[in-house]
Amino acid sequence: METDKIIIRIFDEVGGNVAVSVGEGDAIHQKIDIAIADEFIVVLDFQNIDIITTAFLNACIGQLHSKHLHGALNQYLKFENVKNEDKHLFSKAIKRAKEYFANPDDFHQLVKKVMGHEQHS
Repeated sequence: METDKIIIRIFDEVGGNVAVSVGEGDAIHQKIDIAIADEFIVVLDFQNIDIITTAFLNACIGQLHSKHLHGALNQYLKFENVKNEDKHLFSKAIKRAKEYFANPDDFHQLVKKVMGHEQHS
């Protein structure tokens, strides 16, 4: 049996060739999350996207690592038409998300320490 596929055209979702808004990334994330939970393959099509930010990618795909195992994401989430010069942004967003969601408490403690809000015992 072939798994059903959903194609999300980023250009259509963001209304143009720029994918930078965290809010738009969140909206796309919700669609992806529901589809993966229902075991649909999700294809994110980045055709005609000229500018992408890691903030958008963190909202769009990074948060998926909080609920879905990396193996499931590899199975159900596919990317198309990503420009070669943007591929490093995807890698960075995914790497940071995996690190964060592997141990969010350590991350928050580090942020507090760096910001000078470390709690003393």
